[in-house]
Amino acid sequence: MNSNHLGWSPFFENQLTSGDRSRYSIGRILEERKNCYVLLTEDGREVRASLAGKLQHDASGRGELPTVGDWVCASVRMEEGRATVHRLLERRTKISRKGAGSVTDEQVLAANIDTVFLVNSLGEDLNPRRIERYLALALDSGARPVLLLTKADLCEDPTKAAAEIQRVAPYVSVHVVSALEGSGLDALAADLAPGQTSVLLGPSGVGKSTLVNRILGEERQKVREIRSHDNRGRHTTTSRQLVFLPEGGMLIDTPGMRELQLWDADDALVQTFRDVEEAATRCRFTACGHHAGTPGCGVQAAIESGTLPLDRVASWLKLGRELAFLDRKQDKRAQAEYEKKLRPVILARRTVNLGKEWGNQ
Repeated sequence: MNSNHLGWSPFFENQLTSGDRSRYSIGRILEERKNCYVLLTEDGREVRASLAGKLQHDASGRGELPTVGDWVCASVRMEEGRATVHRLLERRTKISRKGAGSVTDEQVLAANIDTVFLVNSLGEDLNPRRIERYLALALDSGARPVLLLTKADLCEDPTKAAAEIQRVAPYVSVHVVSALEGSGLDALAADLAPGQTSVLLGPSGVGKSTLVNRILGEERQKVREIRSHDNRGRHTTTSRQLVFLPEGGMLIDTPGMRELQLWDADDALVQTFRDVEEAATRCRFTACGHHAGTPGCGVQAAIESGTLPLDRVASWLKLGRELAFLDRKQDKRAQAEYEKKLRPVILARRTVNLGKEWGNQ
């Protein structure tokens, strides 16, 4: 198997030393399981892989550990079908979110991807506000976002629905597809070409697994029946995994996300809400809060004129507050980690000083 067909490029080659090439094999992470990884080696063989102790110890958080799509240096024991990952190569792109729960930690969902397919169903739960959040996540990754509106066969007027979503994302390609009927998939061909890596992101039940099966031409992913009361399928994919497509491209399927909090996506927020940001440049005061009744507020003026929908502005303000809160938490965490690393040094100095004091007595 040609490593270039796996997404290898000079970006990764330039990170390798002569020692890396002599000591290790290069591989790409296909799947992340509970206690191990599935690694694809350069010669096209799959092995189970675990992390070297030093790699785990040196990582400051989950974001610095391998995930699906990563390129790594590993020592491979082919006779055992196992490997040990010693080094994670720098990522070209990555999709990150804040880890679920109260812990302030980065969770990388997929790495080294070219296209992010944001999958949403044209059913009753089509939510522009959720799409804005997913779009900010995708724009922050460095990859190209594409909106896929699935289950067109369940929508009375999919063209009208797509036009409404296009207003939320005017700078992003929007495609209406039906995995059940196989319609609309031709538009995805360029993003599924050899050497290209794409990822499917979206909530549970929007048809990601059905879409994977249709693209593959086989029942690779399990699909459950659609629920009659809300036209949604149940969550079926349980782990992120990279699969190879007949055309030569690669596709990463992900479990549906019940919780999606952004991670370090300030610039992406500006790109997602370009229209709101442009209106904000016309505010009289730099520190404008953009609330109703604020004198000289360009955003409120755009709402009153009908240029900007109120709910879109509310979404912009909400995500901005969320990122500001996360920044404050990250600062506290960084300070705590710095103090933790500094503590042994302080203790060592105290020990030396005590020794000198005892020696002088």
